[in-house]
Amino acid sequence: MPINRVRRSVVVAACLQAAVVAATVTPMGLSQAQTAWPTKQVRIVVPFAPAGTTDILARAIAPELSKAFGQTFYVDNKPGAGANLGADLVAKSAPDGYTILMGTVGTHGINRALYEKLPFDPIKDFVPITLVAGVPNVMVVNAEKAKERNINTVADFIAYAKARPGQLNMASSGNGTSIHLSGEMFKSMSGTFMVHFPYKGSSPALLDLVGGATDVMFDNLPSSLQLIKSGKLKALAVTSTQRSAALPDVPTLEQAGGPALKGFDSSSWFGLLAPAGTAPEIVARIQQEVAKSLNSAAIKEKLLAQGAIPSGNSSVEFAKFIDAEHKKWALVVKNSGAKVD
Repeated sequence: MPINRVRRSVVVAACLQAAVVAATVTPMGLSQAQTAWPTKQVRIVVPFAPAGTTDILARAIAPELSKAFGQTFYVDNKPGAGANLGADLVAKSAPDGYTILMGTVGTHGINRALYEKLPFDPIKDFVPITLVAGVPNVMVVNAEKAKERNINTVADFIAYAKARPGQLNMASSGNGTSIHLSGEMFKSMSGTFMVHFPYKGSSPALLDLVGGATDVMFDNLPSSLQLIKSGKLKALAVTSTQRSAALPDVPTLEQAGGPALKGFDSSSWFGLLAPAGTAPEIVARIQQEVAKSLNSAAIKEKLLAQGAIPSGNSSVEFAKFIDAEHKKWALVVKNSGAKVD
């Protein structure tokens, strides 16, 4: 055989062998690269101001994830535009696992129906990781004002509000939050009218409620609980269908409001989401560690004491839950007539 032909045969054989090796090794290399995540700190974006329930839950799991992965998971508060500012930031972030969102019933259950236009798509632009916890909201009023006005029950509050249409101010953590929609649902079902004042989170809203600048709020239970226990706020009812173990003596709105509030149910939830396109392996690893931490006695006890019910479900289960929540809240928004430009 001519020398040139031999050389060509050797080269071709070498190329084929290299291709086989590459085909065998490349998936392993990709797997190893994905397994190496995280190699730097991970940001958990909270789309509200510090000290609210979204922030409380994010800060409860961040240290657990830091320990599990050996890299810092830190909370970055990005409040504004009814939580849409922070959600949009994450939606447009690189899908590399280094920026994730602590989403809420507002960002992924309500806002799509409430806002005429959103800068992101809550479904297409995210991949659900896991539901962290669900919490009831609680109808709270300034304790001193309640005493002056002789408001001891939900029925007392409704009577007082009906006698003064448009004179009471209803605070919320922002447009589109479950706190806002709980109030809108209450107004619609009770036949009362109050002026809505949206804030950039529960913390500043609660400060004004305690200070007497506003009259009522349907806050997430964990962020109001200590103010209730200290006597600064008076809890009239919880918005869930069952009483909360954290406030066993406080009735539900259905129990306290009579026939007008029959079937009232407006609970909040909080969960982690990543930008669409994030590797399934990264999503699965975060979900597994969150579920593990939420199942630990210390974290579970801490959240239950604040009125939060831990979850840690799978990405698929969380996606189905979000879809059901969007359908539910779209109907609430429609019935309430609430809209935000």
